Amino acid sequence: MLSTAKEMMSAAKKGGYAVGAFNIENMEMAQAVVFAAEEMESAVILQTTPSTVRYAGIKLLGRMLSALAEEAKVPVAVHLDHGADLAMVEKAANAGYSSIMIDGSRLDFEKNITLTKQAAKICSVLGIPLEAELGAVGGKEDDAVSGGLQYTDPGEAGEFVRRTGVFSLAVGIGTSHGIYSGPPKLDIARVGLIAKTVEIPLVLHGTSGVPEADVSACINQGICKVNYATDLRLEFTKGVKEAISESPDAYDPKIYLSAGRERVKQAVKRRIFVCNNKFNADYF
Repeated sequence: MLSTAKEMMSAAKKGGYAVGAFNIENMEMAQAVVFAAEEMESAVILQTTPSTVRYAGIKLLGRMLSALAEEAKVPVAVHLDHGADLAMVEKAANAGYSSIMIDGSRLDFEKNITLTKQAAKICSVLGIPLEAELGAVGGKEDDAVSGGLQYTDPGEAGEFVRRTGVFSLAVGIGTSHGIYSGPPKLDIARVGLIAKTVEIPLVLHGTSGVPEADVSACINQGICKVNYATDLRLEFTKGVKEAISESPDAYDPKIYLSAGRERVKQAVKRRIFVCNNKFNADYF
């Protein structure tokens, strides 16, 4: 069933768990996320980044993902991750996205507030929850390369939320997009400090490669949405490469694309388990 991130994240905040949010690149990866969520009986968020939007087209993605969500047996939100500008926000809303992020984290504090406030007005009229980012997640996300980690200041977070009216906030605590060169060093306590300052749900970006124990600790401190992207890309690629290696003469794309889909499904199931520990500990 097509839902909004507002419904599921509000429930997660109240219940002390997190919703898994997964970036997809194609139909097979999107199916894998939904199939995993149905098997785990858990709400889930399908996400696309600006580069995926440019590659496939936002109307096509919006209609495809909305169709998957509508037919799903569990709540599924369709989310624009790292929306670059107001034009993209409006296009996503018109394409059927039920959740949107505007990313002004590379701007200074006041300019970030201005951009986010404008996006919040657009989304408010349409009844779509808006996520914003304060501080900066490191690494590379699509075409944008971070200038370095910027930790979210709890005091600034309170002011930012009051002045913008956003529904959820992505925070900087030491995570990075892409592949980590070594174990990330997270300021997990900062999540708790921010959670005491603002009442809205908090979001963790750059989670691929973060130890499961650290993810759980962040959730215990107040994270309500956990984003995964690189992990899924790696798993899909492994599945396709293995299938082609095992059957080099195969010419039907369904053979190797379905192999990638299966690997992503298993990876998503594990991450849903980490986000939502209501499941029995020996599920896996």
